[in-house]
Amino acid sequence: MASLTGSVELGSRTAPSRVLFGPHETNLGIRRALSPRHVAYYEARAEGGAGVIVTEIASVHESDWPYERAPLAADCDWSAIVKACRPHGTLVLAGLGHSGSQGSTAYSQDALWAPSRVPDVASRELPLEMDAGQIQALIDGFARATGVAVQSGVDGVEINAGQFSLLRQFLSGLTNQRGDDWGEDKGKLLREVLTAVKGVLGNGILGLRLSCDELAPWAGVTPEHAVELVRSLDVDYLAVVRGSAMGTSATRPDLHTEPGFNIELSRRIRAVATFPIVLQGSVVDPGQAQWALDDGVADLVEMTRAQIADPALVSKVRAGHSIRPCSLDNAKCMVRDNRNPLVTCSAEPRSGHESTDPGIESGAPHDGHALVVGGGPAGLEAARVLALRGYQVRLTERAAELGGALALAAKVGGRGRLQSFVDWLIAQVTALGVDVRLKTESTAADLEQASRNGDVIVLATGSKPGRRPYSVVGEPHVVGYQEFYEAGALVSDGPVVVFDPVGGPIGVGTAELVAASGRETALITQDQVVGTLLAITGDLADANRRVQQAGVTLHKATLLREVHPAHLVVEDRFTARRREIPCATLIDCGHRLPDDSLAHPDAISAGDRVAPRTVHEAVLEGRRAAGVR
Repeated sequence: MASLTGSVELGSRTAPSRVLFGPHETNLGIRRALSPRHVAYYEARAEGGAGVIVTEIASVHESDWPYERAPLAADCDWSAIVKACRPHGTLVLAGLGHSGSQGSTAYSQDALWAPSRVPDVASRELPLEMDAGQIQALIDGFARATGVAVQSGVDGVEINAGQFSLLRQFLSGLTNQRGDDWGEDKGKLLREVLTAVKGVLGNGILGLRLSCDELAPWAGVTPEHAVELVRSLDVDYLAVVRGSAMGTSATRPDLHTEPGFNIELSRRIRAVATFPIVLQGSVVDPGQAQWALDDGVADLVEMTRAQIADPALVSKVRAGHSIRPCSLDNAKCMVRDNRNPLVTCSAEPRSGHESTDPGIESGAPHDGHALVVGGGPAGLEAARVLALRGYQVRLTERAAELGGALALAAKVGGRGRLQSFVDWLIAQVTALGVDVRLKTESTAADLEQASRNGDVIVLATGSKPGRRPYSVVGEPHVVGYQEFYEAGALVSDGPVVVFDPVGGPIGVGTAELVAASGRETALITQDQVVGTLLAITGDLADANRRVQQAGVTLHKATLLREVHPAHLVVEDRFTARRREIPCATLIDCGHRLPDDSLAHPDAISAGDRVAPRTVHEAVLEGRRAAGVR
């Protein structure tokens, strides 16, 4: 029986495990070249036991410039990455592709290439229809890029015909409307590219990432089409993915989609393939990955986000240790936007910063004492790292449970996976012997005593309700979202209105949750779409669909002005016209302010105690408060 941590043959090579670290944007590049940051990033996953690493996709032709720091194969040198990963036995493959009409003209200042003049559904940009010369230039570009990679010493290449790819656009009736040979035989270009690459690759591994279901059966690639195409292919492995330009969240959805969403698609393709199949699809649990191997779903499993969260995933599975869980929130690992954020992880801030962050183990051992006030993610991480460094740590939490705002956020509709990180942190501090005292309110005297003793003091006391941006008339039932989740239920009957001035996941998830209980529910937002911040995680379109399907009444571009016992007064953001809407309970999902009721000059603040924080910021500040810079 195949073991997830056991070796596997791929072409003429042997991978030390069946776990693949797949290609993804990192923004770690310097201009359009790979950088020392890339080297450290991939080396950490190789050291952690990854069997195969596919580097982020490099454009094979200068016509393709999909985002500012997208690698260009002609400018790339993979040799430093290969040298760093080789001592661990990990196979390094260069990801190669062309994004076609899904690219950007902002950087190339040239028309987008495409099989036909079909506007991209996201940008609405109209591409040019490639002529015979450009098609040949593309094929030659794949061959030249392969040559550059081979000269760098890679073990092979992976050709991208997945969601963001020109090769997929040629395969699909959605985008290929040509009347010539390239349109009549939509798989012709892919086969010619693979043939050209093989001619240069020698005995290296040839991998293919293929969209086997565009989720658009009226014209797109369907599993039936994919099965027929796969029968005609000759590659060393196939990574089965889904999606097209019409559903960008399909390939890399957030925590609302169950892990392993491509299992049945992968099983179907494996039934006809004569080469190894890679399962892709939010697989972050080693148990599920091993099950997929045992059940014949695939021969390898891609666990990219899981290894961003814990680079040592495979090594820890081998040793029987728990891994740092990936919540699939996409908050810090989705970096394809014009702000150029570096790839990292909410739960592991060192990811993407391996070349500049010395890591927890760099801290000098210590035999002192520490007091951490607050048991949310910042406090738990501070306590964990302090304990790892040898401190005797006491953690006080005024509530009856640990987890703070993160544990409450896990109760928001559809976000239950966040609890896995809370549970991991609690297990870690427990195993490290941290003295956890629940239902304990630390005082100024406690801080003063700790200071006199020379103890490290970390204040992670969280937040408190901020000023309400509306007037309250009479005695209406108004609760903050934290109070709502702490109570676990609504105490009054009648319509519920969720007020979301932030545009984040809490407002949307709360409205979904309340509506699912059968209550008449409305959502107020000042924005023109619901949950605008969810564009960062790829959940924006899906979130708007979910709240509408749940029957939530949406009041968009609307300001909340007055709250009365049985109704609200709202104002149109653009016309200033006021109107009333019924409301028995208002759930306020607005920003909260730091709880600074406890302070000491020797204390270090972290998390919401500093300002409203994301999980990533809270964990990073907790770690820094523990002395790891």
